[in-house]
Amino acid sequence: MIKTKELGKTVSTSEGDLTILKGIDLEIKKSESVAIVGASGSGKTTLLSLLAGLDTPTTGQIFLGDHEITSLDEEERANVRSALVGFVFQSFQLLASLSAIENVMLPSELSGDSGAEAKARDLLERVGLGHRINHYPRQLSGGEQQRVAIARAFASSVDILFADEPTGNLDTTTGQHVIDLIFELNKEFGTTLVLVTHDQRLADRCDRAIHIATGEIVVPDPVPQVISSSAV
Repeated sequence: MIKTKELGKTVSTSEGDLTILKGIDLEIKKSESVAIVGASGSGKTTLLSLLAGLDTPTTGQIFLGDHEITSLDEEERANVRSALVGFVFQSFQLLASLSAIENVMLPSELSGDSGAEAKARDLLERVGLGHRINHYPRQLSGGEQQRVAIARAFASSVDILFADEPTGNLDTTTGQHVIDLIFELNKEFGTTLVLVTHDQRLADRCDRAIHIATGEIVVPDPVPQVISSSAV
């Protein structure tokens, strides 16, 4: 479903070229859930942006489904994103002028789905917000806004869901609820899930993790085994 070959990203700064990613080769299968983890500044958010077609690499190729998005222009990439990709962001990215149900309906309406409202109502019920469908983002808590964002992401029945620190702005209890919702809906819809996270609980729920350090995929150090004194 997702594949990269020798993916790299370099940007120019006042101090010269800065390499953010280099030699990234990865493959993510259909319906797989994968966490991208690493320290701040490791390049994981840049990798997510490249995989989603929101940014363009300096070198290498990216394939989403049957599309090599690195060979497409911005309009063509936007069409692929519209057809295949949904997003959940740390900052929710809801439109302040739209109610909860209008935010959830928007992607489906843009794609011409005549059942957009019924689907949005059902998903808002599923995430526990059936009683808040006409409330605006400013009237919702952070956890409620993230649940609206999750409902919106699944409303358009996309093949791939990208999530960037989806629990980053939430307290522990609310974050756990959001994690449960993401994986419950992901399992039901069979979506390929790729997420960037510092939250180990979230990474542990995924099928596997890709570890990034200084712009490269690395094999994490093994957890040291504790040898009991009785075995010595």
